[in-house]
Order: sequence, then C-alpha cells, then structure tokens
Amino acid sequence: MNEISEPGPDPAAEPDPTDEPDRQPGRGQRPALLVLGVIAVLLVGFVAGLLVGHSTHSSGDTPNAVDVGFAQDMSVHHAQAVQMAGVALAGSTDTEVKRLAYDILSTQANQQGRMAGWLEQWGKPPMSTDGYMGWMTDMSAHHHTGTADHSGPVQVMPGMATTEELAALGKATGPALDTMFLQLMLRHHQGGMAMAEYAEQHADTDAVRTLAQSMGKTQKAEMDLMTQMLADRKASPLPMN
Repeated sequence: MNEISEPGPDPAAEPDPTDEPDRQPGRGQRPALLVLGVIAVLLVGFVAGLLVGHSTHSSGDTPNAVDVGFAQDMSVHHAQAVQMAGVALAGSTDTEVKRLAYDILSTQANQQGRMAGWLEQWGKPPMSTDGYMGWMTDMSAHHHTGTADHSGPVQVMPGMATTEELAALGKATGPALDTMFLQLMLRHHQGGMAMAEYAEQHADTDAVRTLAQSMGKTQKAEMDLMTQMLADRKASPLPMN
C-alpha cells in the first residue's frame, strides 16, 4: 500500500526575509523616517550656517540697530518658514512641491544658523523683547513690497501664518496640502521682503547687507515659482495679512 505523502511547504508562501520589519520599513514606519530625514536636513543646515556666522568677522564692521534687529526678527520669520517647509517635505507626494520645500528648508535653516552666530558674536539675545520691526525707522523713504506701513514695533510680522493656519496645514493631505503650503509660503515670502530690502539699504555690516541682498534675490525667484505653481493648480494667492 502506497503511503500518501503530505505536501511540503510552498516556497512561494514562505515569508521573504526582506519583508521583515527590521529590514524593510513598513507603512507605519515611513512617516517617522521622513520626519527624521527632515530633522537631519534642518540640523545640518543650521549647524553649517552657525559655523559660517562664527567665522565671518570684519574688524571694521560694527553692527547697528538694523543689523541686530534684522538678525533677530528674520530668524523668527525663517523659523516659521522652516516649520512649514518641513510639513510639506514630509507630507507631500508632489515632486515639485517637495523639491521647493527642501530648498526652502535647507537654505533658511542655514541662514538661521548664520544669524544666530552673528548675534552670539555681538553679545545680543536671539530675540527682541520689544516687538518686531522697530528697527525699520526710515520707512518713508523705503520701497514696500506689498506690506503695510507701520510706526514702531509690531506684534506680528507681515506674512506670518496664524496658529489656526499652521494647524490646518499639519492636518492637510494630498493636493490640499500642496496648495495650502504654496499659498502660505508665498504670502510668508512677500511679508519678509520689506525687511530684507531695508536691511540691504541700512545695515552697517557687509555680512548682513550681503545676506539680505541674497535673501531678496532668492525669495523673489521662489515667489515667481510659487505664483506659477498656484496658477497651474487653479488656486489664487492669499491676501497679505
């Protein structure tokens, strides 16, 4: 009598070692890895800028109120741009949006580090306690870029996203995330242009004037790009707040 042998295990049904959690990230792990990647970009950019800021020294340059105020306020302005770019870089699936978010994140984190280095060298605090933009005293002769006139320090800088807008951006997904990011970042750039232009004209140190000029040039190009990207998505820019 012939014995009936039981079928052996199907090789196709065997688990693939490359699918094991410790070798290949699952869907639940990918967002965390993306966030870690964003943090790594931020830290590398900031530290690189900090080293440049510490190494930039000119014995003939003495900072005035514009140098200090610009470095303090633009650092705060940049911090929010970096935050929004990090959300888009980690959450968007649009290659064009992710590329823009990466450029903004890496560039502005580097500039933040540079300004932090200057403030430390000058013996100045990283933030002003008297409000923002009080150092922009000669506004009558200054060209504005879509921002309102102000007299004395203000509590909120132009173009800044509200707490509610940041929360909505953090919850958005897909095309809604892309559009919201572009709208908020475009307005954010527009709001910071007046500070960059003013510092370029009125700062006393070569380093600050050069950085302000570079910021204005870079952000103008990014503003043109974001305007076109919004038009491609049939969306409109936000009004200045």
